[in-house]
Amino acid sequence: MPGKSIHKPEYKVLLALLIEMRDKADLKQAQLAERLERPQSYVSDVERGVRRLDLLQLQEYCQACGQDLVAFVRKFDKATRA
Repeated sequence: MPGKSIHKPEYKVLLALLIEMRDKADLKQAQLAERLERPQSYVSDVERGVRRLDLLQLQEYCQACGQDLVAFVRKFDKATRA
């Protein structure tokens, strides 16, 4: 049985890309949380890997950072194939 995805190296890549996307949008965790209408702890939990995002939440996260979901997924795909 394969291990949980949160323990795979690709998951660390995902977390790093989420943080990078927020940083490039010049947003603090609290600012992103406000855009998402969530508490700051939500963003912190996502970025630390404590909370997982489903596809719809990832789309909201991308939109709040001004990033296209498809572009984000392509970047993730490229990073994990390297």
